[in-house]
Amino acid sequence: MWRRFRGVGGEDAKIGAVQRLKQTGPVPQGFTLHLADLVPPDTLRGEALMRDVWRIGMSRMTLEPGQSPWSVPMPSKHVADRLHRFAWLPDLFSQGDEGAIRARHHVDTWIEMYGGFNGFAWRTDPTAARLWHWLRCGEDLFEEGPEPARQARLACLLHQLRYLESQSDAAVDPKARWMAAVVQVAGALCFNDRPALNLALDRLDAECTAQILPDGGHVSRAPSRLLFCLLQLQTLEELLTRAGIEPPDYFGKWIPRMGAMLAFFQTGDGALNPFNDGDESRPEVVDAALSRLPAPPRRFTFAPKSGFQKLEKHGLRLVLDCGAAPGLPFGDQAHAGALGFELSDSSSRIVTSCGFSAEVNIDWQAAVRRTSAHSTLILSGRDSATFSLNDSTRLLSASGPEGISAKRLEEADEIWLDAQHGGYKPAHGLLHRRRLFMAGDGRRLAGEDSLVRPISQTPAEDRKFINFEIRFHLHPTVEAMMGKDAIRLICENGAVWRFKTSHEGARLERTAYLARGVVERPEQIVIAGFADPNSDGTEPPNCVRWAFVKEPSA
Repeated sequence: MWRRFRGVGGEDAKIGAVQRLKQTGPVPQGFTLHLADLVPPDTLRGEALMRDVWRIGMSRMTLEPGQSPWSVPMPSKHVADRLHRFAWLPDLFSQGDEGAIRARHHVDTWIEMYGGFNGFAWRTDPTAARLWHWLRCGEDLFEEGPEPARQARLACLLHQLRYLESQSDAAVDPKARWMAAVVQVAGALCFNDRPALNLALDRLDAECTAQILPDGGHVSRAPSRLLFCLLQLQTLEELLTRAGIEPPDYFGKWIPRMGAMLAFFQTGDGALNPFNDGDESRPEVVDAALSRLPAPPRRFTFAPKSGFQKLEKHGLRLVLDCGAAPGLPFGDQAHAGALGFELSDSSSRIVTSCGFSAEVNIDWQAAVRRTSAHSTLILSGRDSATFSLNDSTRLLSASGPEGISAKRLEEADEIWLDAQHGGYKPAHGLLHRRRLFMAGDGRRLAGEDSLVRPISQTPAEDRKFINFEIRFHLHPTVEAMMGKDAIRLICENGAVWRFKTSHEGARLERTAYLARGVVERPEQIVIAGFADPNSDGTEPPNCVRWAFVKEPSA
């Protein structure tokens, strides 16, 4: 399973004798500068670690007081992978003096066990992540404790930095390439290595050009990955300024655009929409990035390069995915969620997808890439995108769907959106068309899903009807109840919405939600039927109308 879902990036790293020699070198007396950690700590995770509870997704380890996680067998490779990245380290440092003592102890025991080299722990992606989180802890980690321990940490850090520099150009995973570029800039600044800094800044410039779209979105189309990259650029910009170095022009070019795109995806509760391989993230982290922008973010409702449309009226907010999966090598984690949408009412989420979290087991991460894990129409159990093997990474990469588009009309304070894609056309000759209407008072969202045979398409010889489903995945905070003529939805903020449809047989089923770091089991609304392969989509069964209507306040 690990090989299947991690591909080349999951294979153990290898190092030869010559390469080991290249990583040796003088150890500086210490840091010239330390990173300023702009990310607010996750105090809940820090408190759990102080209770010696280590939780990764659905896995939980309870250790003896102060016991290192490296001293016990890991529940899975996935858990080991997440722990070796040290994303938890700043959270432990946030827990006062005792937390700092434990944090340094866990780093020191890691160095004793893995600091020389370990094929699993020293893969490019986790190594880059580990170095970044170590550098985030700066003075707390490298300037405190007995002198031998401080020197050992510094030597291990430099050893890994040199190793990462030798490996970064060969990395095929875009995440690893980005992280390696960021860490090399940070390392060069922290140790005042100007020749290395110029090369690292050029490498980061190339990654920005490759991974940030002209509208500021991340090429993966994942909002939380955009947040991650933006915070790192802001951290490096601040460090460059403190070093007395003018940040390169591309910082000023990309940071405002990325900030505007991040604001586009921010929901009423302050977190993010979990599109593609992105989770909700924490509201305080999103605010930390937005608060550092040089000016208030530009507001817009259509992101053409990223492929998203937003409808918003009086607290009712919908974001529609109307973009194709990115090309290689960026489609390895993309989802087949064409025309899926996220719906919220002020601070309460209503409709979502199954979400994603890097913390949750890898088989779940793969399952939620399918079209059925999104709030859209699924024809004959097929995915709207095509999954094919990326020979470079040995991962299933998403592509398409073909012919995806959206047209928008705003008139008299009302919004109409007409979108479609041809992902089912090769197999069944049908287009999926989704029309959306949002009332000006923000109390009604009406939709129409239709399956259309284009006029240019010859009639299907096989006239057998084709099964379809339309799914609306509800957020875990929504309580759903079946009624006689509608499904009643009670939101977290107390608002009540009714879901109505012209189609008989709408039902509630269990689904899954990953975007809050664990597998939750909320409900979903499912509309099932059979489509005529030769229909023009104007009448049932190929046309299904539905609506979310807000009940008056009591």
